[in-house]
Amino acid sequence: MSSSSEDRAAAETPRCVLLIVHTGRRDIVELARTSATRLLQGGIAVRLIDSEADDLAIEGAEVVPADSDAAHGAEIVMVFGGDGTFLRAAELARYTDAALMGVNLGRVGFLAETEPEAVEETLSAIERCEYSVEERLAIEVDVLDSAGTVVGSTWALNEVSVEKAERSRVLDVMIAIDGRPLTSFGCDGVLCATPTGSTAYAFSAGGPVVWPDVEALLLVPSNAHALFARPLVTSPNSVLTIAVPADGNRARVSADGRRLVEIPDGGRADVRRAERPVRIARVHAATFGDRLVAKFGLPVRGFRDARHHAGPGHELFTSRTVLSRDIVTGDGHVLQAGEESGASADDDA
Repeated sequence: MSSSSEDRAAAETPRCVLLIVHTGRRDIVELARTSATRLLQGGIAVRLIDSEADDLAIEGAEVVPADSDAAHGAEIVMVFGGDGTFLRAAELARYTDAALMGVNLGRVGFLAETEPEAVEETLSAIERCEYSVEERLAIEVDVLDSAGTVVGSTWALNEVSVEKAERSRVLDVMIAIDGRPLTSFGCDGVLCATPTGSTAYAFSAGGPVVWPDVEALLLVPSNAHALFARPLVTSPNSVLTIAVPADGNRARVSADGRRLVEIPDGGRADVRRAERPVRIARVHAATFGDRLVAKFGLPVRGFRDARHHAGPGHELFTSRTVLSRDIVTGDGHVLQAGEESGASADDDA
């Protein structure tokens, strides 16, 4: 098929957006409804999953089962909710070419692209196809028994957690990288995370923050009883193995906190890079560093200057969208939203 024929075929293919919504909050439902109306008026089909359709009550929307085919043919999976809703949507988009685009209505929302006040801008970008798509490294895990037979498998966008099944007992584990034993210790669990998941569970356990375009795997022990139990960053092609003894505490694998696989006594979990990445749509030009500053309210002006304002962590007046925050230039001048980088400090007077 020639290039012009391909372009015509693409133009004739009806565009479709699948909505995944946290329907437990009225404000989220209302925002999803108004967004769906805007998309439908722009000639873009809207699709809903059957478990949410009645609560959303969007006239003209297609309703489909919440299965592996839900996102087939969709261009975007638009998520209204927090990171939990985003991870649920990622399950539906997993084996399709649909890109995930999140509207953060939770608390931190690192996975989301935009905040509620910027939804109109995001919808306009979808209508005009003015967005980019990032491919995020995902991981998959095989659970094997003591004989080396695979007894279960799953995948994760954020992290796989090998955790103890009995809270009152310590979990003994042996860690191996690429088939070579590294160390062993007692702990509450071990996290194997992606760079995307470095700001989630692994972050809370003391792991490093890794920029999402870095290709690597993270291993972070949780409450380990050991002198050497530091977070590890390995090659994206490594295989991370967490083995449990036959006479130890029972263990299980939790993937993104959503999918559980029990580990047999004396078994192990092998974690590796997934063959298929997760696709995430981006509209705004904000960097990951911008998101860190905005989400955590990080002090960027310096401690001495911050003393004259609201104190460390509060001197940067961020809105809920990183697009409108001030930008600090190399000379220490703070650019207001919309100000050109060539302006001098005197121009603000």
